[in-house]
Amino acid sequence: MHKSLMNSLYALVAIAATVVLSEARAAEPDTGATAPFTVVVLPDTQFYSESYPDTYLAQAEWIRRRAEADNVRFVFHLGDIVENAAVEQEWIHADRAHRVLDGVVPYSVAPGNHDLETTGDQLTRGSTLYNKYFGPQRFEKHSWYGGHEGETNDNNYCFFEAAGGKYMVLSLEFSPHDDVLRWADGVVASHPDRRVIVATHCYMRPDGRDQKTSQFKGLAGNSGEEIWEKFVRKHPNIFLVVSGHVAGVGHQTSTNDAGLPVHEILADYQKLPEGGDGWLITLRFVPAENVIRVEAYSPTLDEHNADPKHSYTLPFNVIPDNSILVPPNSTSQAAKRKPDASDYCVELHKWAHEDSNLGPRPYQF
Repeated sequence: MHKSLMNSLYALVAIAATVVLSEARAAEPDTGATAPFTVVVLPDTQFYSESYPDTYLAQAEWIRRRAEADNVRFVFHLGDIVENAAVEQEWIHADRAHRVLDGVVPYSVAPGNHDLETTGDQLTRGSTLYNKYFGPQRFEKHSWYGGHEGETNDNNYCFFEAAGGKYMVLSLEFSPHDDVLRWADGVVASHPDRRVIVATHCYMRPDGRDQKTSQFKGLAGNSGEEIWEKFVRKHPNIFLVVSGHVAGVGHQTSTNDAGLPVHEILADYQKLPEGGDGWLITLRFVPAENVIRVEAYSPTLDEHNADPKHSYTLPFNVIPDNSILVPPNSTSQAAKRKPDASDYCVELHKWAHEDSNLGPRPYQF
């Protein structure tokens, strides 16, 4: 009896140690300045939660298996976690899948329209079950969790570090209203040292930014185009916006007010067989080439989609050259070189407040 008890205690200690070590790996900075790293994007999983929960689980288990080999630094969900916001069993399926990632890799979520409650045929901002399973209480214990807007986790931000760079993932609710954009504006402004990825449910369509969701099923908010105009374009350190909602894929690169590129991506596979056949997106940051390799992959099919609409390469200075970017009033020779869209430096954020020669100032509505 005594020996059996001791063996059980040893097993518990071993499990606890594994969790602690995994959490430490997820939160610690990646000090390899030239090491490629991966960010995984989970598009709309609504039909997995409703009818194919093992597909959702397979996605999470694949991420867990590949976390170390692929140097996965973060995972973010694009919303529509479930199909029916009021059906708790669907949230239980989603919770089961995400628990596979707990202590392995940092991750964030944002509510899509299917994650919000309805009154009759009208969509509301109610997110009771979303916050029961994915509220602040799930994330606040982690050092990589930055915070949330108001009392819910409908809008939140998280951090990760990789290849010598500091990143923030800002997750916004479906069709965020103006107060949320003002909150997001302040979050980005207060973290000028962070390169920012914006994840939100609806922003892009296959042919460009969304212009149709500002009054979706009676819910007042902002379309993708309005999110760009009111928020994204004003921040020099936002370099990527990723969204789902609209079935299909697409990508484009826009130029923000600082003259820097912003890559905008749509990924949503929900119309494929069995709710999407497990397709997800990996973003592979390659410092040696200064690119992001976007790749579509299905863990359930074990297939890659090489079609250039689904898998492609985006230019991005993973290791930025800051030496040429100095305040405009500097007397150094470097100041004579005007930064262009191939350069990235968060110091530009500060200078925009100091020198009117840089044109429109960020963070003003």
